[in-house]
Order: sequence, then C-alpha cells, then structure tokens
Amino acid sequence: MDPFENATDGDSQTIPTFFSGRSVLITGGTGFVGKALVEKLLRSCPDISHVYLLMRPKRGLDASCRLAELLKNPVFDRVRSECPDALSKVVSISGDVGEAGLGLSQDDRQLLCSKISVVFHSAATVRFNEGLGNAATLNTLGTLRMVQLCKELENLQAFVHVSTAYSNPSQKHVGEEVYPPPADPNKILQCVQGMKADVLDAIAPRFIGGHPNTYTFTKALAENVVTKEAQGLPTAIVRPSIVTAAWKEPVPGWVDNVCGISGIMMEIGRGTIRSIICDDKLVVDLIPVDVVVNTLIAVAWYTATQRPKNNNTNFENESGGSTASTVRVYNCTMSGQKNAVHWKHYGKLTLRHVQDYPTRYVMWYPGFTFRTNRTLHVICEYLLHLMPAYFADLLIRAQGAKPIMVKVCKRFKMAAKTGEFFSLHEWEFEGNGVSSVNCCMPSSDKKVFPLDVSRLDWNDYVRSYVLGIRKYVLKDPMETLNKARQKLKRLYWMHRFMQFLTVLILLRAIIFR
Repeated sequence: MDPFENATDGDSQTIPTFFSGRSVLITGGTGFVGKALVEKLLRSCPDISHVYLLMRPKRGLDASCRLAELLKNPVFDRVRSECPDALSKVVSISGDVGEAGLGLSQDDRQLLCSKISVVFHSAATVRFNEGLGNAATLNTLGTLRMVQLCKELENLQAFVHVSTAYSNPSQKHVGEEVYPPPADPNKILQCVQGMKADVLDAIAPRFIGGHPNTYTFTKALAENVVTKEAQGLPTAIVRPSIVTAAWKEPVPGWVDNVCGISGIMMEIGRGTIRSIICDDKLVVDLIPVDVVVNTLIAVAWYTATQRPKNNNTNFENESGGSTASTVRVYNCTMSGQKNAVHWKHYGKLTLRHVQDYPTRYVMWYPGFTFRTNRTLHVICEYLLHLMPAYFADLLIRAQGAKPIMVKVCKRFKMAAKTGEFFSLHEWEFEGNGVSSVNCCMPSSDKKVFPLDVSRLDWNDYVRSYVLGIRKYVLKDPMETLNKARQKLKRLYWMHRFMQFLTVLILLRAIIFR
C-alpha cells in the first residue's frame, strides 16, 4: 500500500492548529529555503503568533533594514495579496551563528527563551569551496550554539535542523540515521579556533578524507553534534537533496538564486554552456523547495505532537538497523519516493524548454553535451567556452562597456568543477521517515502541506523552472518573449553557418594537407 494514500484524521491536531498562538525562530531566513519557509508559515498557518528571524548586519544594513528588504521579495507577493497583515508578524533579531552566544543581546536572548516553541535551523554556508575554518564555524559550531539556545527555551516543542542528503557521501545507500562522524567535531572545532585560516586550509584535505568539499564534511559533523548535544530535546534532522525551484507554491517555478542546477540551466538557456562533466545515465536527485518547506513544517508538527506516542527512541530504518537516539532523521529526496529523473532526460527537457521560451539575454543558440571524458571536456571548454568569452569581451570593450564574459566563464568553470562529484555519483536514499509523517497527517493537512512528489510531471516541472529562471532570476518579463524568439532564430542560423564553416575548413585541411 502506498503510504501517501493513507488518510488519517481521528483526533490528530492539524498543523495550522498546532502553530496557532505559537512563535517560531528561523535561522537562514534570507536564504532560498528560508524565504519559502517564512512565506508558507505566514500563508498557511494564519494564527501563528510571530516568526522571528535571526539576521546579522550585512553590507551596512542592520537586521531591521535587512528584514524590510527581505519582505519586498516577490516570494511574498501572494501573502501581500491574500493576507497582507501577516507580514507584520515577522520580527528580526540581530544575531549571527558565527559569533559566540549567537551574537544575541541579553534582552533578545531572554525574549527568545520566553517566546519560542519551534526552531528551524537552516543557516549555513553552502559554498562548496569555502575554507574549512569558516565552514566549520558556521555549519558545525553554529549548530552547537543553536542547540545550546534550545536547551534554554522554556517551552520548546520542536527543534528541526536542516542538513543535506549528501552529508554521508561514502554511503551509497543512505539510511535515515546519523552515521559516525568523519572526524571528532570537538577536535576540529579546537583546530578552527586555534589555527590561522591559511594553515587550516592547507591541512584541510587530511581532515576531510572521503568528502568532496568542506560543506558536506562540516554538515556531517553538525549532525553528530545534534545527536550528542540535543539528547532529550524534541529534535529532528531533515536532509534535503538538491533543492530546486518551486513545484506549486507560492507559484510554480519560483526561484531566486543561481546556485547549482539553477545556474547551469540559466547558462544553458543563454547558450554559454556547451560541455558539462556528467554521467547522464545516473539519477539527479532534485527536490522542489516547496516540498522541502512542507516537510520541515510537517516534521516540526510530528516531532511535537506525534512522536511521543510512537516509541521514537529507536527508529527502525529500511536496512533493518535502528537509530538509538531521541533525534530522528528524515531524508527529503525524490528517489526516496521513487520519482527520480536521470541526467540525460533532465538535460533533454531543459534544452527543449529553453529553446521554446528563450530569454532576451540569450547569447548563442542553446546546445550542450554531457561528457565523462575529462580530456575532451577540457578541449571543448577552451574552444566553446573560453575563446568565445574572450571574443565577446572584445566586442563589449569596443562598445565602451566593461568586459565581463571571461570573468563569468571562469566563475562558472570553478562552480562546475566543485559540482562534478555530484554529477558523477549516485545514491539511494531511504524514505520511511517522510512516509511515516504523511501517514499521521490529517487529510486537510495533506492538501495544504503536500509531501507526495510521486505525481510530479518532470516535463511540466522543467517548463515552469525555465520560466521561473527567466522571470525571477533574469528579470525578463514574458512581454519580451516574441523578440527573444526572433533573436533565437537568428542565432540558430548563425550557429548552422558556423557549423558549416567549421566542416568546410576541416575538409579543406584534410584534402590539401
């Protein structure tokens, strides 16, 4: 029986009822997942008391100014339309997970301790090439500081730590359990606090071991910190895979960053990417941001209201093992629900829709190839990425503008290199945890906070994703579509001419050598 088909009503308290009158604390509220989480809580839990956001001063703006800027984001357009008064429930708290005591003033700490009953901790540095010192400070030590705060809260009902499905990259079958850490978190933190950054970065490879970068390494350490330090607290760890554009909410295709897959899709659409290191026979485990947010909210509700009834101390996983801990783990992945997509199919869908819905910022006719041959990829990178970038910069400079294409090309090359590990490997994720939560959810909650992605249509989703990148990232309105299609048509014939010219030159070289 499909666990997502089971409907449970009974005496279960609904999610909006649980959050009614409660205040929540969110770290990482200005991030991609954080914005969507705030929006969903405001719109779908109308009687929530307050949403407190831990925000650090940045670029000369204090926490209150940053909050004002945040609430202007298009992600809140639906809230502004349906329940505009809800935005007044969002409160900024000046703080920083990278500072001792979270950088909180004594008054703010006392306020949180008396008001907060649910905590979502999603603050992290997600840069794969981040130095070990900064990554460990934000991702691991910051998590420890959040656990310490949770221990002081007078009425904590749920602490939800947002990790990553790739925190254990050496495990091909990833269970819903916390694995032994790759290193002793305490020793790593001692090194971070006692060594200079350049020295620490020099010896980082010795610590990281089988991890591809400091991000997955420090997130693995953070999971271990949560497991050990949060014993006795109502705690859950949620592990999303690759978080992508919204499936349904707040609007299909909403996305506001160019990290990872989104950036690759954007550059494919602009025609600036021709070669990608990737094994296209493997699964790419994407999970829409709204599904991640629904999972976080549902897991918080489940942790607070259902787990005490279900002997949660030992959670049996699919491999037959058990997690002897009060901390329960939930893999939030597409493959866990048996609706994953392979790179090859996803690439074809992307190419189809960027050609159907081009942007006015397209620079060449879109087309690319997945490759596993690194030598051939380097040659293609030089011929199809770097050389055209230099040529484009010459034209830009001739027009009196500042050349940027080589810089963009090199930046993408660096970003693509850090992501190669994930495009050349595949994992199988257990999914019992989310299924268990769904089984306990009342029917009304399953409609408002859907967790089932088995019915996601990949063609429709990628179409919305491409349109979302066009609208929200490139700021390219649909009114420009006709002109963009005309431009793409011209680029198509230029592309064909260049292909013909290349073949002609090669034939001439062969015949007259």
